[in-house]
Amino acid sequence: MSIGTEFSDTFVPVAADSEFSVHNLPMGVFRKGGGPLRCGIAIGEEILDLTELESRSLLKLPSEVFQNQQLNGFISLGAKYWRSLRQQVRCLLSIENRLLQGEELRRCCFVKMSDVTMQLPVTIGDYTDFYSSLEHAKNVGAMFRDADNPLLPNWRHLPVGYHGRSSSVVVSKSPIRRPMGQTLNKESGKPEFTPSRVLDFELELGFIVGKDSELGQPIPVREAEDYIFGVVLVNDWSARDIQKWEYVPLGPFVSKSFATSISPWIVSLSALEPFRVRGQRQDPPPMYYLDEGPRSSGLDCSLEVELRPPGVEAGTVICCSNTKHLYWSMAQQLAHHTVTGCNVKVGDLMASGTISGPEPGSYGSMLELSWAGSQEISVGAQVRKFLQDGDTVTMRAHCQATGYRVGFGELSGHIVSALHAHPGSNP
Repeated sequence: MSIGTEFSDTFVPVAADSEFSVHNLPMGVFRKGGGPLRCGIAIGEEILDLTELESRSLLKLPSEVFQNQQLNGFISLGAKYWRSLRQQVRCLLSIENRLLQGEELRRCCFVKMSDVTMQLPVTIGDYTDFYSSLEHAKNVGAMFRDADNPLLPNWRHLPVGYHGRSSSVVVSKSPIRRPMGQTLNKESGKPEFTPSRVLDFELELGFIVGKDSELGQPIPVREAEDYIFGVVLVNDWSARDIQKWEYVPLGPFVSKSFATSISPWIVSLSALEPFRVRGQRQDPPPMYYLDEGPRSSGLDCSLEVELRPPGVEAGTVICCSNTKHLYWSMAQQLAHHTVTGCNVKVGDLMASGTISGPEPGSYGSMLELSWAGSQEISVGAQVRKFLQDGDTVTMRAHCQATGYRVGFGELSGHIVSALHAHPGSNP
């Protein structure tokens, strides 16, 4: 891929198809070698080191926030300073601004992405997963309930969700261990303790809460985006056989809490603004507290999932979807989450749930792609129904405009074998 300064307003080399131009400027946390965690902004194939800029007093912010090895402190400053930082960074990266083009600052304030290990960008206090794709809900309902009436009576009236487990949220490239758990043995009709045989991915988009709310005070839907700092790509791994045995009556528990992966870069709502679209028509119209009015709250963002079996150099794209297929918006998810007075805090993560489109190739989980294991999925010369040990799942997402794109980077996870140990025993 040739590198060229397509965007004349930055001196940093940026490829024509880069996801990280000055139109994006996503934020993340990285580590170089054995050094400390540092905060940065992606530009081209480099990272602008915000921790270094702050230590040299090159940023105008009310307090030091990038020495804390995560982004929560900066996020807490509020939307005024989110916008201000973007403008400051655009100015610093401008080809007309010579400040960072000097030899010393160019060397000290930039690092190659290939030289670092990305970390979780925020400290996540709480995690909630929704169920916001109409096509996904219909597919699951048709498989397991009633093909003629796949949706439960509440689905079109509220954003269904469940509380996840923030302690097991990991950043891209973290290994994913196949979980052990109880499943129902179909032959004996009795439960057994075994490694999950039906391990799956879920293609999702999530948002990071950027502002604390007050306990007892709902967030109005038309103000909800004021509480959103930015967006990440999410893979909410799922053990379908464990889930099937445990989920009645209270829903997923250990079948979903063993791992959730997120992309390392947080893309701001400002960067995504040009890609707004009208969301799906909601029928019946939502209740007043979920009514967003005429604004365009959907997002046109292309998604794909690649599966690479062990020992294979190149993976196979097995799913292509789009966030346009979401029925419930981020603002509606947050408004419903807080309608009872539940409060949210800076750094909380909320995910969309599996994003599936209307065609089989756009289904966002192997559960749907294999139709509950009844069909095989071609992966190069191999086939899959669900994930096997050694498989690597890579998700990508980007929004395309004329002359540039805004993306999230890759979100990948590698499946490692279960411990094959009883709880309390040494593996």
